[in-house]
Formats: sequence, C-alpha cells, structure tokens
Amino acid sequence: MTPAPATPASPTRIGALLAAAALASSCTQAGGLESATHHAPPSPSATAKEPYTVAVGGDVHFEGVLRERLEKDPSTAMGPIADVLSEADLALVNLETAVTGGGTPAPGKDFRFRAPDTAFEALDAAGVDVASLANNHGMDYGRDGLADTLDAADRAGLPLVGAGRDAGAAYAPHLAEAGGDTLAFLGAADVLDEHLVESWTAGEDRPGLASAKYEAADRLVAAVESAAEQADAVIVNLHWGLEGDHCPLPHAPDLAGRLIEAGAAAVVGGHAHVLSPGGYLDGGYVHYGLGNFVFYNHAGPTGESGVLTLTLQDGEVTGDAWTPARLEGGVPIPYTGEEAEQATADWEALRDTCSTGLSATPEG
Repeated sequence: MTPAPATPASPTRIGALLAAAALASSCTQAGGLESATHHAPPSPSATAKEPYTVAVGGDVHFEGVLRERLEKDPSTAMGPIADVLSEADLALVNLETAVTGGGTPAPGKDFRFRAPDTAFEALDAAGVDVASLANNHGMDYGRDGLADTLDAADRAGLPLVGAGRDAGAAYAPHLAEAGGDTLAFLGAADVLDEHLVESWTAGEDRPGLASAKYEAADRLVAAVESAAEQADAVIVNLHWGLEGDHCPLPHAPDLAGRLIEAGAAAVVGGHAHVLSPGGYLDGGYVHYGLGNFVFYNHAGPTGESGVLTLTLQDGEVTGDAWTPARLEGGVPIPYTGEEAEQATADWEALRDTCSTGLSATPEG
C-alpha cells in the first residue's frame, strides 16, 4: 500500500512544538527534567553461580586382591563405587601408595605399598580428578620411588597434590573449575613415621611430601592462605588421626580451625582405617576420617567405607551427603535400603560420640 502524503504542520502546531522545546531546555538546565527522564539504565544483576559437587573417597592402594583386579582390567578395578564418584563434578581421593617398580624400600616400616602405572588408569576410569599423595606411604620406596610416581602421574594426566620435587611444588594447589568457581585442592600429611619426618618432608631443594606436622603446620596454613587468593574455594585433604580410633586426635580440631580461618572451605581426610565424624565448623566443613576406600579388607569396622559428597556454591559448602558402603574384595559396595539408612545413622552418630563440636548443618 502506498502511504498517504504527509500533511504539512500548521503554524499553530509549529509554535506549540517550539514552546515545548523551550520548556524542556529550561527544565534541563534547572536539573528537573534531566533527572526525571534520563536516568542511566540499571546495571543487570550479577548472575548467581550454579551449585556443584565434590565427591571425596578415603584411602586407596592396589595391593593384594586389588592387584589382581588392576591386572585384569584397570578400567573396572575400583568397582561400582566409580558410579558415585563420576556423578560428581569433581572427585578427590587419597592415594596411599607409591607408583613405582623401583626405588629403595623405606627403612623401619612394617608395611610398604607400591602399584604399577596402571593405578592412574584405574583412578581416571573411576572418575577421580585429583589425588593426594601426602600420607605415610607416599614415599615407601624413597625419593626415586617418589620421582617415578610423579612422572607416572604426569604421563597419565592425573593431578597429584601434597607431593613434589621441592617444597614449592608439594604445597602448591591443583586448580580446577566447577559451577563458575575456581577450586584449589591441597594435600598434607599430619601422620608420618617419626624417623622419616625429616627425610620425607619436602624442602626448598629436596623432593618430598607436604607436611602438617610440628612447625610445618604453619607452612600449610600459609599455603591455604595463598590458594584462597587464587581460588573461590579451597579443599584440603589431610592424612590425620590414630589408627583404629574413630575420634580425632586432640590437636586436630585446632588445626582444622586454623585452616578454615586461613580460607579453606573444607578439610577432609583419613588414615585411621575406620570412619570418623564429619560436619560443619566455623563456616567450613571438616571430616576427620573417611576410612578405607579401595583397600584390602579387614574384618569389622575397617570394612566400613563410603563417599562424602559436598555441595558448594559461590565458594562455600552448602550441603553434604554420605553414600555408605562396605568393602567386599577390596572395593566399596554401596549399601541399599534399610542397611544404607542404618549405616548413615551410625556415621551421623559419630559426631556426638566424639564430642567434636561439629554441627549437622551449615547454620549449626
């Protein structure tokens, strides 16, 4: 359709327009009309970050019956618990073994663990994203064994924390992304054989492990502070506790509090071979012992296991879930039905049994 020709504006109409323009100009100069009609558009609100999950398992080695599983098929060596780990956005375990075929056996030890390179294939296939080597078996085959372990991890592309070719590397975080956050993972050993503490602890020019023992705890606190400057959330894996004891050692709550104050969102770990309590403390989450995970089994409490899944959002732990399991043939088999409910209730009860000051919810 052809538009109709425009009608010329009348003198009266032109006069009215000029008058309106003059009024607008005078109001603008006075500040009235400008402030009323020319506000800058409001800035869009910041997009809320998405919640995400981090699954944490306990102690892993590949000795005994587990070596048979590893040799048969590394992709299934960790069993059905891999499904729980893989469902999380990120997964962390404690690798309690040297990965080496060489090295020199550490002196004065009753148990020494080693595994072939395929251990890293097994971890990767199970959904593990990062592992801590900071424990009392990480250097069971000396510095050469540690070098082999670090090299094998590099080849496999599976990040290790808590160990390195010098102290800077041992206390350095592994950074990962989830839910719009940057996470920093750290590992450290609070349990080391006394005669090996000095030789196993990483130095400025000496390979070794990150330690939390004695004055080395200050180095770990400083590492958490540094990591918190790089990341939205820091998760520390600590090898701590007393073998066979469900409750933490007396100094552990203070150490956990220091790490949370330094910027850790969560402090989790193991060593005792039995389950220990977990819960919220001073704005962070603390778990004193996740027990055996992929480990040759023993009778009774040492066979109780599980996966801790933390939910985080915007740098804070906002929730937790426990998937209880029982070791069978060295691998965790999740409980179901009433057995799962009872196992979870038993785990929850440890908070009161041990008088840790932990709470069941972030609000306390």
